[in-house]
Amino acid sequence: MPLPARSPQHAALERPGLSRKSKVEAGAFSKSDASALGTVVAPQGACRAERPSGDSRSGTASAMPKAMAKSSKGKVRYAVVGLGNIAQVAVLPAFEHASENSELVALLSSDPKKLSVLSERYSVRVTGSYEDLDRILASGEVDAIYVATPNSKHRIAVESAARAGVHVLCEKPLASTSEDCRRMLWAAADAKIKLMTAYRLHFEQANLRAIQRLWDGEIGEPRIFSSVFCQQVRDGDIRTQAELGGGALFDMGIYCVNAARYLFQAEPLEVSAFRAQGTERRFGDTDEMTSALLRFPGDRIAQFTASQGAAGVSEFRVIGTKGDLRLDGAFGYHEESREFLTIDGKTKETTTSAHDQFAAELAYFSQCIVDDREPEPSGEEGLADVQILEAIVQAANLGHKVALTPLEREQRPNQGMEMRKPATPKVETVNAPGPSK
Repeated sequence: MPLPARSPQHAALERPGLSRKSKVEAGAFSKSDASALGTVVAPQGACRAERPSGDSRSGTASAMPKAMAKSSKGKVRYAVVGLGNIAQVAVLPAFEHASENSELVALLSSDPKKLSVLSERYSVRVTGSYEDLDRILASGEVDAIYVATPNSKHRIAVESAARAGVHVLCEKPLASTSEDCRRMLWAAADAKIKLMTAYRLHFEQANLRAIQRLWDGEIGEPRIFSSVFCQQVRDGDIRTQAELGGGALFDMGIYCVNAARYLFQAEPLEVSAFRAQGTERRFGDTDEMTSALLRFPGDRIAQFTASQGAAGVSEFRVIGTKGDLRLDGAFGYHEESREFLTIDGKTKETTTSAHDQFAAELAYFSQCIVDDREPEPSGEEGLADVQILEAIVQAANLGHKVALTPLEREQRPNQGMEMRKPATPKVETVNAPGPSK
């Protein structure tokens, strides 16, 4: 299977606007509009990831676009950068279920024991430390990287890949600041590589079914979104370290923000927020808990609480004019989820078994590379969330609401993106304990 040269069409960061305002954004959902699912227009004044005046480059060295050399098996060849817990329990095992178009060929970590054990476990011959990243990217052995380093380190890996003309699938949040996100987008655009934010729930059965139910008008007009996402984070975990981009909001609250956006099919206009650091030593650097209130077009309201110091809960609920939908286990990746759809006082429960969400996003991104098309959860999708997270922090610090200038979004996840893969077996980790106590 021949793989194409780098796309010359990568993410034009100034896309033409659409000719009409989306009914979804205005708050009017109807089944007859279902064929248009995924297309919205942002409010007046919406911005894109535009460079400052006079800044024509990303600030990285100019990439030398090259035709991608295909692997011996005709698959997109990946290096996984960062071998922490999520990489070991979810990303690395996922290659088995994405083997139709994806191949794990390289591992990078600062931990020699991880490299030794995991390279043998997955039969990977190319390994190196983070200092070896440029060398491995330039070797011609790698077509794409999966970035699973701490949040504040994402930009370094993306810009290195851009210099080498290698595509990037990057864990969420895309970066710990919107400025880093923009620099990453510019680097990717200049290098004509594809940059996808790893929003696994954009391919997940239960979340996509919820989107479709709302679109079909099953609960009437969606008016209220409410979500709670909590866990007890272990002391010393990277999620408690500010310099690595940790904290309840950026690690967990981002799921709630992204869910509100894809369920309402719109961008928030203003936010209010409250942040608590807590009294325990483990939260000395970051927020232990953040609660936020977001106003969407059509006077729809989304509210959520994310906490690193409370019992494990992962759910959202959308209340409409005729009923409501609640998804328990909404944001997890190793557990089943349960949906409760209530209309006219009658509740229908649907259970979705655990499945491999990471294989789905790998297979999807690889196909985007092979077909030379842009991924739906793009780099701009990652930037959109980070801008909102920054506004939440600002609103909490100021003690009053903050207005947003939303990014214009032309793509949304929809049920046509659903991809079902078998569940991933539990694996023994190497120097990578889980985040929870």
